[in-house]
Amino acid sequence: MTEPKDAGAARSAKPAGSPGQIVTPDDIRRWGPVWSRRVGWMLAHVFWNTTVIGAEHIPRTGRLLIAANHTGVIDGPLLHGVIGRSSHIIIKEEMFSGVIGFLMRGAGQIPVDRKNGRAALQTALALLKEDRLVGVFPEGTRGRGDVKETKAGIAWLAVHSGAPVVPAAILGSRPTGRKPGHIPFFRTRLHVVFGEPFVAADPATGKGRKAVAEAMETIQTRMSEHVHAASELTGVELPGSTEI
Repeated sequence: MTEPKDAGAARSAKPAGSPGQIVTPDDIRRWGPVWSRRVGWMLAHVFWNTTVIGAEHIPRTGRLLIAANHTGVIDGPLLHGVIGRSSHIIIKEEMFSGVIGFLMRGAGQIPVDRKNGRAALQTALALLKEDRLVGVFPEGTRGRGDVKETKAGIAWLAVHSGAPVVPAAILGSRPTGRKPGHIPFFRTRLHVVFGEPFVAADPATGKGRKAVAEAMETIQTRMSEHVHAASELTGVELPGSTEI
């Protein structure tokens, strides 16, 4: 993707992830997940009481997309901490400000402008081509987490990278009646359930709009089925409110 002529000036004025800043693959700290994954693990297993099911479905090497449902504010760091290898998760750029933003950038996460996510997708694609793992919340925002619809971004990544997709169900991060900004209390029981990898994109379809549309439908269907199956398996219900 060709950058705007003033992109260099913008980059010198603002750190990557600041509102309006164009993120590039060079902005992502590849070493960030080495330390931040340990912090995420501590949060998941020491501060909270997280049960992880299906971790064996995540290959130790190779390009991979993790597609997770999204109900609560802690879903990003929780997912980052329970994945058994380094991960770069696409997170809204509004989180990349102040102290949290400093940590996000240091952790090697990917900021996305939800009005125009092209730069973030190009950056994520570059990481996938390095055989890295990229995490995505395809619903695009916090809601009930039942994956009734998904955005096209992860489908585009699946089509253009050829990476398999592992569905992830995050359960318990926002109980019914709690607002999306709710932070679970100390030792709250949480679950993260990973499903079997699947190929969302048929190479024979090419890389055009039809291929992306078909991949998006496949991902939405597989994720929705997985989340509901995980809810039944763990006995943890999805939050009743769709307020964001």
